[in-house]
Amino acid sequence: MSSVLVRKEGAAAWLTLNRPEAGNAVNPAMARELAEAAREVADDPAIRCVVLTGAGRLFCVGGDVAAMAAAGSEAGPFLRDLADTLHSAIVTLTEMAKPLVVLVNGPAAGAGLSLGILGDVVLAARSAHFTAAYTGVGLSPDGGMSWLLPRLVGLRRAQAIILSNERISAEQAERIGMVTRMVEDDDLLSEAEALAARLIAAPTAVLGAARRLMIDSATASLPDHLDREARTIAHAGTQPEAREGIAAFVERRKPDFKGA
Repeated sequence: MSSVLVRKEGAAAWLTLNRPEAGNAVNPAMARELAEAAREVADDPAIRCVVLTGAGRLFCVGGDVAAMAAAGSEAGPFLRDLADTLHSAIVTLTEMAKPLVVLVNGPAAGAGLSLGILGDVVLAARSAHFTAAYTGVGLSPDGGMSWLLPRLVGLRRAQAIILSNERISAEQAERIGMVTRMVEDDDLLSEAEALAARLIAAPTAVLGAARRLMIDSATASLPDHLDREARTIAHAGTQPEAREGIAAFVERRKPDFKGA
């Protein structure tokens, strides 16, 4: 059975971490399958929105600690390969020219926290909670946690979460900006479907450009970034999405970006 399920419904692709019996722990097979699935949906022009979630009661407990223990004296090379493979999936999901929605359907720890906060929009079930967990097993973060978390919640709060393994409830995660919104468990799927429908109807290429601008802003000077914004909006203005959006505004109608 695949450890990452790929389901395409219309213009949405749903990726589901699928090792529920192991808390969706990330082992080499899952990391590899997630990287392959990410490339597949990123490269599919028919897909306009990607949703990532977990099967079962948990979202993802992080890396497979049992597999790490089994690696014994080769734990170092094992962890490097596992991290590199997972990171290739994260880079693809981050850089693809379409939005990513993450549904945190239950507890998320370690690399599960990293994946759980990765989306452009993150919906967390009320039953979800977040724990960095790495230092509890003598490891440092991976999955982009130490890059993204300080940008979401600030350095001081990220230090507390990562260094002390502070558990963050879904309600608290919404309050401090780790997730976009907390929803009731029974409403998670319907909320996600409605959100995906709105994103599918949006101008996908422009959303992709906005994603790249926000990521690039972390390492750019203001003058350089302003130039990048100017170049990006000028290019967008020549594309079918802008022609449709501007025409719809002038004609006082709803734009049809899917047909653009």
